[in-house]
Amino acid sequence: MMKRINFLTIAIVAVVTLGFISCSNDDDTPPAPVNEEEVITSVIVTLTGEGDVVELESRDLDGDGPNDPVVSVNGTFQENIPYVGSVQFLNETESPAEDINEEILEEAEEHQVFFVFGGGLDGSVTYGDEDSNGNPIGLQFTLLPESASSGTLTVVLRHEPTKPNDGTLGDAGGETDVSATFQVTIE
Repeated sequence: MMKRINFLTIAIVAVVTLGFISCSNDDDTPPAPVNEEEVITSVIVTLTGEGDVVELESRDLDGDGPNDPVVSVNGTFQENIPYVGSVQFLNETESPAEDINEEILEEAEEHQVFFVFGGGLDGSVTYGDEDSNGNPIGLQFTLLPESASSGTLTVVLRHEPTKPNDGTLGDAGGETDVSATFQVTIE
């Protein structure tokens, strides 16, 4: 009987001790913050060159829903005239609309806007802003339409691209936060 009580006492003490040990929190390191992907419904590009204004807008108010984005291009580019441009990213599912540019600037080292010319469009882009490491961001830029042509201009916001990079999506890597393609003309 004595052996049975000692064994029972030892078993109870072991279970209680294990309970205390398993409940202790030796991990004082807080969990890494979750960087939720921002919702971007709208891409608005405004370009001004010698008094002319060209506006490019893509709005996808249902996000990944069934409706395609509504894309509009107001104006045409004149060849060899530099256009000073800016890109605005919005989340218009909120009221008032959330300005995503604020987050992009706060995390500038983790973002870059790319400009991809396609379909025979002849132009180039020079970045007008940079992060704290001297690498381009792309919210401010200058577009030079180099010769009369038409094609597509795609604006792509990448999250966590390799920086520095050669200005191409392939070299940059990272994940695309949003991409908007515009059919434009250079006269």
